[in-house]
Amino acid sequence: MMINDPDALAQVRLAVDAYEDALMNNDVEALDGFFWNSPHTVRFGVAENLYGFAEIAAFRVGRQGGSPPRRRVRTEIVAFGPDVAVANVEFVRTDTGKNGRQSQIWVKTDDGWKVASAHVSLRQGEADQRG
Repeated sequence: MMINDPDALAQVRLAVDAYEDALMNNDVEALDGFFWNSPHTVRFGVAENLYGFAEIAAFRVGRQGGSPPRRRVRTEIVAFGPDVAVANVEFVRTDTGKNGRQSQIWVKTDDGWKVASAHVSLRQGEADQRG
């Protein structure tokens, strides 16, 4: 297995950057397009556990105002061969200063790179905040 295939890394980095743009602009259609349309897709959020693409899409439509504003602090991507990558993002919510983490497993499908699994969490405690 090739670790960090340059083409896979470049493609996933573009997808992660485009996902962030869609997230910050509450582009629900684009956000849905980044997720694997499968009952096997999972997204664990700060306050929700979503199983399957249908639940994820319903959550996005029902979420008023979209994601809280944030600034990325660090993005780490590792590609495992040409078809699977893991992206980890550390971010700071600009409205509260809370530090958060986002992990995504990206898989290459016939329709391009898609998120098959995602987890978002906020760190707890004053010592964990960054500005």
